Amino acid sequence: MAIVQSRERAWEEIIPFYAFPAEVRKLIYTTNAIGALNAKLRRAVRARGHFPNDDAALKLLFLALNRAEKEWIMRPREWSMAKAQFAILFGDRFARATV
Repeated sequence: MAIVQSRERAWEEIIPFYAFPAEVRKLIYTTNAIGALNAKLRRAVRARGHFPNDDAALKLLFLALNRAEKEWIMRPREWSMAKAQFAILFGDRFARATV
């Protein structure tokens, strides 16, 4: 029952998720990959401790993401379908990000 109540309280935040096509949703809720990436980001932030400003924090996260990307060896099966959907949904913005 607690799960149902939690979902009902957060319904306004959940609805936009369903606007994405099924291929994108499946890729987004792949929690193992997301959890592993979040752990790497948390580890990088914890090791640094504090930041003089927001830009310093963003730079550290950018570097941590670049390092994490080099460790990825296999794309999810759904990536090609999701990539096509991202190109449709985000157009030029997606094309610039994949260059």
